[in-house]
Amino acid sequence: MRIEPVFLFDLDGTLVDSVYQHVLAWKEALDAEGIELSVWRIHRKIGMSGGLFTNQLLRETGMEISVERVERLRQVHAAAYRRQAANVRPLPGARELLAWLTEAAIPWAIATSGRMETAAVNLAALGIDPNVTPVVTRDQVKYAKPDPDLFVAAAERLGVPIGTAVVVGDSIWDMLAAARCKALGVGLLSGGYGPDELKQSGAFRVYEDPADMLRHIDEVGGRR
Repeated sequence: MRIEPVFLFDLDGTLVDSVYQHVLAWKEALDAEGIELSVWRIHRKIGMSGGLFTNQLLRETGMEISVERVERLRQVHAAAYRRQAANVRPLPGARELLAWLTEAAIPWAIATSGRMETAAVNLAALGIDPNVTPVVTRDQVKYAKPDPDLFVAAAERLGVPIGTAVVVGDSIWDMLAAARCKALGVGLLSGGYGPDELKQSGAFRVYEDPADMLRHIDEVGGRR
């Protein structure tokens, strides 16, 4: 008896080169609220849900945290990110990796901390129709990463136990979420986190980008 793998993918920094567009969009939103914060601090939070992200940043800066302020930040960030849609591109090998899994009849889904208002930009860049491909966004779960809800929901969409899943992500938040739901975590360096950070957060393999992962797909259970 063989346990058939399934792959659950993060989106930003994992399949699309969009992390720094998000960083700049959050910087614009924070500036609009008069919140001074270095871009490197913003980058360290990318991959969390927008609400948790803003709560942590506001707490770090000692600013007032109100529902209204968090919502304003979210809306300005989303608008700023959508203006950069033309600059969002698939990462090397992303389309090829997904095509290989499809051809090999290996199920896969996408689970992103972004809401559909920003995820739609990335899905369009990949040529993915969310009406055809299982996609779980922040809008559909109670909590986002580092909570495991997104990945658990994605596994449910595929009709498989989460324990059979391989979670592929670029941030420590992805790896922590994978560990919490007993899935195997595969880290990619394409979002800006280092290999040691990803391994310390639970990644059992780390690759440069989707192209590098595809070259080593047999190491993580990929078989035709």
